[in-house]
This record gives sequence, C-alpha cells and structure tokens, in this order.
Amino acid sequence: MNFVTVSILDMVRSFFGDFIDFNSQFEPDLEFLHQGFARVQEAIPQLAIGTESIASAQVVLLAAGITIFLGVAGEAFFKKTGIPDIAFLLILGVLIGPVFGIIQPAAVIQVVPYFAAVALIIIMFDGGINLDIRNVIKTAHFAVMLTVLGFVVSVFIVTLIAFYGLGWDLFDSILLGSIVGGSSSIIVFGLVRNVRISEEAKSMLSLESAMTDILATITAFILFDLVITGYFDPNLILQTFGKAVATGLILGLGVGIPWMYVITKLSNTQHAYMLTLGMLFVLFFLARSFGESGALTALVFGLMLGNRYTLARRLRLKLPEIDIDDKMHNQLTFLVRSFFFVFIGLLASLGRIEYLIFGIVASIAIYVARIGVVKASLTKRFSLIDKKVTSVMIPRGLAAAVLATIPLTLGLPNAEAYPQIVFVIIMVSVIITTIGMGKARKMQTLASDSDKQTT
Repeated sequence: MNFVTVSILDMVRSFFGDFIDFNSQFEPDLEFLHQGFARVQEAIPQLAIGTESIASAQVVLLAAGITIFLGVAGEAFFKKTGIPDIAFLLILGVLIGPVFGIIQPAAVIQVVPYFAAVALIIIMFDGGINLDIRNVIKTAHFAVMLTVLGFVVSVFIVTLIAFYGLGWDLFDSILLGSIVGGSSSIIVFGLVRNVRISEEAKSMLSLESAMTDILATITAFILFDLVITGYFDPNLILQTFGKAVATGLILGLGVGIPWMYVITKLSNTQHAYMLTLGMLFVLFFLARSFGESGALTALVFGLMLGNRYTLARRLRLKLPEIDIDDKMHNQLTFLVRSFFFVFIGLLASLGRIEYLIFGIVASIAIYVARIGVVKASLTKRFSLIDKKVTSVMIPRGLAAAVLATIPLTLGLPNAEAYPQIVFVIIMVSVIITTIGMGKARKMQTLASDSDKQTT
C-alpha cells in the first residue's frame, strides 16, 4: 500500500493535537524539542496526489449505505452473541480498499485529518457522558497503574521481538514498540459502553485507554525528535505527558462545570445539543493550541455534562431539567463509530510474510502479557468477568496507524516495515479483543444460568 499524503505532519497534528505547538513559545527547557519538530516538518515531503480519486459519488454512497446496514446488523449481533461488530466493519474496509481498490488509499489519506478529529471528539465525549464520576474517582489509581504497566510491558515485548526476531537495532525496535504501545481509546470507548461489566471497570478501562493514547503519542514524537536532534531526555516524556493531562483536566473542568449551568439558561434550549457540540469543537481547538490532543478534554467535558445533576447537588446549584437530545447524540455516535472501523480497514496494508508473522506473534505476546498486568494491577474488588474483559482490551487503532507512516517521511531504516507491521498488529489485536469479548459473554451466560439453578 502506498501512503500518499499532502502532508503527513498535518495529518498527525490533526489527530493527535499539538502536543508541542510549533507557533507558540513554551518553556525554555522544551525549546530544543520545538526546533526538532520544526526539522521534522521540513523533512516531510509534500507528495503529489496525482489523479487518484476517492471513487464516484454513487459508489461512495453505496459503501456508506452498506456500512450503516452492517453497523446496525453488527450491533444486533453483538447484543445476541456478545461478539462486537468491529470485525465485520474492518473486513468491509479491507474489501473496498486494499482488496478491490474501490476507494483509493491516497484519497483516504486526504480525509484523515478531518474524519479522525471528528471521531475522536464525538466518541470521547460520548464516553464521558456515559461514565459515573464517582466510579472514575474510585478507579483512577487502577487506571494509572494499568496505563504505566501496560505501556511499558507492551513496548518491552515489541522491542525484544524486533531486536532479536528481525535483527533491528535497539532504537528502531523501541520506536516500533512505542507506536503500538497503547490501546485505541476510540475502540475501547465503543466497546465498554455496550458490554455488561461493572461501572467501575468501565470507568477504569475508559480512563486507561485515554491516557495510553496520549502516552504512546508523546513517546513516539519524542523518539522522532531524537532522530532529528540526537538528544533524548527520559524526563521529558513525563513532563510532556503531565502537561497534556493537566491541560485536558483544566479545560474540561473549567468549561464543563460552567457550561452545564449556562446551557440551562439559554433561551434556545431546544438546540442545547447543537450548542454543546459547537462548544466541544471550540474546546478541541483550544486543547490543541495549549498542547493536548483534545481526547482528554472531550472526555472530561462529557463527564461534567453526564454527571451534571450529581455535580449540581455537590456545588449547590439549581439546574432545571433539560434534555440535550440523547437520541440525536446516540445516532451521531453510532454513525461515527461505524465509519471509523471501516476507515481502519481502508488503511490496511498487505505486506511481506515475515512482517505478517511478526505482527501476529507480537499481538499474541501483548495479550499474554496483558493478562499478567491485569493480575498485578486489579484487586478482588473486581469480578472475574471484569478482569476477563480488561485482559482482552488490547485493540490498537488509528493512532498507531498514523504514527506508523512517519518513519517513511524521515527516511528511517526499515521505514517501509512500520506500516505493514503496525497494520497487522491493529488487525490481530482487534480480532483478539473481539474473540475475548465473545468468550466473556459466554462466561456471563454460564454464570447467570448457574445462579438460576442455585436459586
């Protein structure tokens, strides 16, 4: 697959946000990083798109219609079997993209900045709305432990396999590990809202996926900067990650709490949801401007609105009942999620056999290690089904896919291998998650039958 793009840097910045703002002055000790990223920008060629087009309008609409039908059918299938609809939508993307070439990869790359940003905002906001803030507070320390241990172990495993299995040097191996080190928050959020596990487990998994997305992206960017500057400071990872988290919390809380009151005072309350969506887009812009991807900001903003009556009681505010159009929000979230998974399939790359084997082995190893991480992190307060679902929640997504293209632009050794390996890991990790979710559903059914027999 050819990764043709107008500017891969613009694509990356749109999805991940400006962790380091190229146009602003930050702290003096981060100045070298700005200079490094500026050189990264100069190193990225503006590749011509040529005459490739996305497809005729009627074909695109046909693909969109099939996606919606599959999304609805897959959701119904999930409710009956517990097997997520991800696999069906991914396969559809692979078929209409890499296999039959109905939609060209070059055209897909062009819309990545826009679609990825919208998907990130809507799905993270949806995740926040459906979380109970009390459970988030209770499980925050578990989420942090899972984030740190899970990321470090994943990076270590992939580094080890690449170093000894492919014969890569240590830096290339670590870089590959950091690219696939975190689970996809967009996929995890879509799964946990429809699975029958405890609310505490849902909160923990949602928060963990949001933080690993940020951590993986920051680490990868700092390693890319190392290529340009030859300078590496391990403390910079924690410093930049802390700044991104602080920005997300400050913006989400600082705007979310006043907004839940303001929205009830506006005369045009029948458009409350659209006004909230507009504010969400503004917050995304602000988050990027201050060095956060927008993911955590959207999550916290949604968390404030989803828990507005609980917070109002705590803050002694009187909020009148107001419907922010949950039906419209649910339909919009469903549409974005369905197209997101097809989008991942469109970006799939069919590479060399050794990269295929590597991706499969690495994904299985990450899953096995995840089981150990879960055992070490979770206590008896979590049920067996909570731990099972947490153990299989390893899907990699669009973040890893986009990061995998950057070594091509920098001319790194083995650059062509990154996209091929990463896309295999994305596919296999999603399959493992899908199978694991199905088994978890069977465990729930057996436990339920056992309880009925006992009574």
